[in-house]
Amino acid sequence: MTHDLPVLVGPEGWTTWKALTARVDRKTVAGWVAGGRLQRLQPGVYALPAATRDWRVRVEAAVRACGGVASHRSALALWGLLPPGSAVHVTVAHHRSGRGTDGVVLHRTRELEDCVRRVDGLPVTSVQRALVDCWGRPGGLQQAELRAAAIDAVRTRLCSPRDVLQEVGRRPCLPGRAALVELLRLLAEGCRSELEIWGCLHVLRGPGMPAFTLQRPIEVAGQRFLLDAACEEVLLAVEMDGAAWHGSRQQRERDIRRDALLATVGWQTLRFGYRRMTSEPEDCRRDIRSVHAARRRLFGLDGVR
Repeated sequence: MTHDLPVLVGPEGWTTWKALTARVDRKTVAGWVAGGRLQRLQPGVYALPAATRDWRVRVEAAVRACGGVASHRSALALWGLLPPGSAVHVTVAHHRSGRGTDGVVLHRTRELEDCVRRVDGLPVTSVQRALVDCWGRPGGLQQAELRAAAIDAVRTRLCSPRDVLQEVGRRPCLPGRAALVELLRLLAEGCRSELEIWGCLHVLRGPGMPAFTLQRPIEVAGQRFLLDAACEEVLLAVEMDGAAWHGSRQQRERDIRRDALLATVGWQTLRFGYRRMTSEPEDCRRDIRSVHAARRRLFGLDGVR
């Protein structure tokens, strides 16, 4: 009898030994494996050769074989926060074996059920759990990559700084804990990029600077904007323009239109590019203080604190 192997395996490109041998005798399946028509991904899990090159297929196979959930870098990749790594990370309950297989790094934990989510049907640890897991065991990732993942997770509302901080609370001995807590504090205050973090620490909070609110929402002419930093006292907005995003002509034109709309309701906008803000922070502070003082005189606030 001739079998249509792709049909037997199914549209996902992988299946289990149990499912195959329920329809085909073991000798035939073993012959497919020996001949290279099927490849063993994990114990009891087999795939068509083309499917084995698909990272997601390898994650599904590892999760199925280990009875766990995708975690660490693999979870962050599934959440769209990092590119996939060469190894697949899976977390299982603490009573399970901690031995992984080729290409699979296995982690054990006593606290798993409350952090399991699903991405396109695949069990995966929550964003905040994956971030903290990777922060403590980066596995070759640079801290800059992990910081970017945390910032993107908060900016895209996959989690909140408070969510991550609660997860950090479970790890009193987490390596680099103080740096992560400081990052979360800045994110909680409204920073949404490394440039905004730099600007907050080195410019907006410099000596003699007025008080600013980060990510202040405002609606003008039916359009809603978020001001990077806003001094309510004198309606002064500070925008921190990243080189990649604000370098295009179209974006510059949008910025000009936005600033003009804000001016119609009394707001003055100061814009600082990445290069100037990071190389001349004192000059940026001087400009802000000067405009703030002029706005105070304009608003009749001299002598009023």
